[in-house]
Amino acid sequence: MTRAAVPVLIALGILVGLSTHMVVNCGDEDDPDICSAVIGFSPFRGSLIAFAYEGRGRISLRHGDWRRAIADFDEAIRLNPNRASLYRDRGLAHRHDGALGPAIADFDEAIALDPKRAAAYHERGLALAADGDLDRAILSYTTAMRLAPSDAEVRLDRGLAYLARGQADEARADFEAALALPAGKDDRARRIARARLAELSSAEPTPVSAPRR
Repeated sequence: MTRAAVPVLIALGILVGLSTHMVVNCGDEDDPDICSAVIGFSPFRGSLIAFAYEGRGRISLRHGDWRRAIADFDEAIRLNPNRASLYRDRGLAHRHDGALGPAIADFDEAIALDPKRAAAYHERGLALAADGDLDRAILSYTTAMRLAPSDAEVRLDRGLAYLARGQADEARADFEAALALPAGKDDRARRIARARLAELSSAEPTPVSAPRR
């Protein structure tokens, strides 16, 4: 190798590295056009370019464009069918779009590919609960709680499922546990748990003292 060739190879290596970084991380920006440019002009194809479709899908997901997100996740899954997060994110888009059956199927696939992540179990529980299958929703929440015991949102959602099933004592226990866990980003779980506990307390019959003789 000549000395003149070394700087050229270094420059090519830098360009390839930057291009790879852009393909994998374009979804971190909030501009879908960046991912679209990567998809259109990057020399990388196959499973690597799937990251760009995933990134654009995540941007659409953040902006509530469920149909476009699903289309991008469809393509990403076609190119890289063994990535659990793609099924989880597509399931999330399906759930928000009201397609509960496809959402549950996607969460099932995400769990099959990566059974140790709590998020897919939690999301599947939400989809099952919305579909009226409270028994399976509670089972799914329970597994999510085992994998992420400090997640107050999961505990809250299982409590809501118990409440919908008429199991007030179990619901109360979950709401109290949610209040005892660390607050989330916006304290949503604690606020809702506190409100539901207040509703349960107000619904309880007032104890009646025995008449004095």
